[in-house]
Amino acid sequence: MRDSLGHTLVRDHTVYACVMGSRAFGLATDGSDTDRRGVFVAPTALYWHFDKPPTHVTGPRDEQFSWELERFCTLALRANPNLLECLHSPLVESADDTGRELLDLRGAFLSRRADSTFRGYAAQQLSKLEADIRNHGEPRWKHAMHLLRLLISCRDLLRTGRLTIDVGDQRDRLLSVKRGELTWDEVRTWMRTLHEEADTAATRTPLPADPDTARVEDFLLRVRRTSAATTLTPALPQQAQHA
Repeated sequence: MRDSLGHTLVRDHTVYACVMGSRAFGLATDGSDTDRRGVFVAPTALYWHFDKPPTHVTGPRDEQFSWELERFCTLALRANPNLLECLHSPLVESADDTGRELLDLRGAFLSRRADSTFRGYAAQQLSKLEADIRNHGEPRWKHAMHLLRLLISCRDLLRTGRLTIDVGDQRDRLLSVKRGELTWDEVRTWMRTLHEEADTAATRTPLPADPDTARVEDFLLRVRRTSAATTLTPALPQQAQHA
């Protein structure tokens, strides 16, 4: 079966790839999946066709997901937690010159917007956990652990202006949540404490109000221009170009 256009782009045009999930967070245990994330650059000439290249691709490997560079930058500028964390993974699998420049831009994506996006995502997860309790008598403890991890990350980002995704010395306590060794009341108390600490940190955070959109856009334009100047015919299989 022929590769799809998306899989060809991921295979041949990935500029940055990393491992995310529990392994990147320092929460891996026996049997943990290896979640791979990446960024690819669709050749500029593909945008001259009516059918545009995909903004994201699932696969071709198991547990692999990739974004096209422009989509990635757009979401990261909005302080999407998944994208910002991807840029700060301690487990980088590959990065070419473009990928390394993207990593050098990590600080340009960070802003006070992260306060609302991180906590907004946490609020959505809390609603799902409470629905689990109503329907099944208890929450999904793994999801509770990751909600707490996200709130810790948000608090520390607001405090320091730097995003660190490895949980460090919080590993044991977080894993005890995953195993269901804390009561739901204890977990909720921890959540409230983290929110209060984030509230305090937000009043004196070193983060700028907004990301440096101009710097990121300059990077994106240079990548597009370089791609256009390199070749007018993308190096893709003929069948993939018409997928």
